Amino acid sequence: MDASNFSDDIQETSNSEIEAFFCSAPPLKDAAEIKMKLKDFVGRQSLHSESGKATRVVCVTSGGTTVPLEQRCVRYIDNFSSGHRGAASTEYFLKAGYAVIFLYRRGTCQPFCSSLPDDPLLNCFDCPDMRNVQVQPSYAEDVVNAVGRHQAAITGGTLLKLPFTTIFEYLQILKETAVSMKDLGSNAMFYLAAAVSDFYVPWETMTEHKIQSRSGPLDLRLAQVPKMLSVFRKDWAPRAFCISFKLETDTRILLEKADMALRRYNMHMVVANELSTRKEEVVIVTASGSKIVRRDMTKAGGEVEEPLIEVIVSEHSIYIETSTP
Repeated sequence: MDASNFSDDIQETSNSEIEAFFCSAPPLKDAAEIKMKLKDFVGRQSLHSESGKATRVVCVTSGGTTVPLEQRCVRYIDNFSSGHRGAASTEYFLKAGYAVIFLYRRGTCQPFCSSLPDDPLLNCFDCPDMRNVQVQPSYAEDVVNAVGRHQAAITGGTLLKLPFTTIFEYLQILKETAVSMKDLGSNAMFYLAAAVSDFYVPWETMTEHKIQSRSGPLDLRLAQVPKMLSVFRKDWAPRAFCISFKLETDTRILLEKADMALRRYNMHMVVANELSTRKEEVVIVTASGSKIVRRDMTKAGGEVEEPLIEVIVSEHSIYIETSTP
């Protein structure tokens, strides 16, 4: 699994391989509804604000994709991604004035919920008389804040949430999102923080029903997910500001692979994470060099995403100013 895959133990992928992947993938459920939501959301952002400047729109991808082992899926391959980075980053992008398309794995972290317990519906509320539900006093401020900020973003038209589960759903929705944002030009940004599967079982070779254990040991052959960052940059989002992520457990190869992905896929920025320190610091790799970004240790509840988004917003501003209309 890799947060940039689209992946990066780099091999060239032909357009025919990518087309074959999409043609063989199961049809996206609610495709028409997703397209309409994207059209309406992006259309609203295309209107100029009172300041005369077009709204910036960022697509934040978050959480990990699953790889189904059966068409009527019971078993699947997964990864550990909780979606915290994407959810937290979404909050900071909204605070910076961006409209956000939050493309997230079902069941992973959500914006504005970091201060709530893991199971907020059960832990934050009381039902003393078995009739009336009320917020527990210890959670009241956090719940009101989370609900209020979330509702303001949704009703204000600055947050659109689109869920996915499988690798097939993720790549199809991402492609639709990129195409819908194409006319935004340099005001569009892609913050590709999702942990995307490197390998998968092709749909046409997958068994329809649950794999039976009585059949004995399972011999499983996985195909490689086509590398799509090149076509993403060239065809899907040619003028957008694009950021991918690279996660490694070996610090010795992390920056080398991040720099390789930057150059090969023509990304504007790669955020390099080392597994054990990813919540404390990241390294931003650009064509002009690398920069370490650390969370503010003096701030209670400080997150590395806050200074990270500050740097990204600044770099995006420069990109917009220097881009050809």
